[in-house]
Amino acid sequence: MTTAPFNLKGIVAAIGLLVAISGSVAAQQADSSDETALLAELAQADTTRARQLDRQLQALWAKSGSPSADFLLKRGRDALELQDYGAAIEHLTALTDHAPDFAEGWHARASAYFAVNLFGPAIADLEHVLALNPNHYNAIYGLGLMLEALDRPEAAFAAYSRALAIHPHHEEVTSAVNRLKPRIEGQAL
Repeated sequence: MTTAPFNLKGIVAAIGLLVAISGSVAAQQADSSDETALLAELAQADTTRARQLDRQLQALWAKSGSPSADFLLKRGRDALELQDYGAAIEHLTALTDHAPDFAEGWHARASAYFAVNLFGPAIADLEHVLALNPNHYNAIYGLGLMLEALDRPEAAFAAYSRALAIHPHHEEVTSAVNRLKPRIEGQAL
């Protein structure tokens, strides 16, 4: 009976590759909870990677750490999706009362207020979001939308530019900047 030659180099190489791959996966999983690292990578990412990082950041920001807060956020978002803005505001107000340090609750309620043209309360909620999380580019974008609706194009453009500096591949922000840029910078003759 003959045995196959023992290939130690191949085994070592395979083990090395397995360790490298598992280390890379573990590093990616660890990074998914590090907001600073995700934001730094987002600022430099290509379009495809930016979409992945955006999803990771949205998931991270949606974690309240409290099952009851998560439930209220889900109820509020569900009501928003159904365009039941009164119910959304009720659920999200309960959430902001229950978890005042949870920025995403304030952001969701700002969206509900904006949907019913209550710009004052919406802007106040977005200011609260940005006090808790100054890098929340969707809140900055929302603030830009409201400033634009209030016919404050320069302030809206500044907000959009700030959001774009954080998330350079944000499609809605890019469209808003492109829409306002001629108005702000003037049109060439």
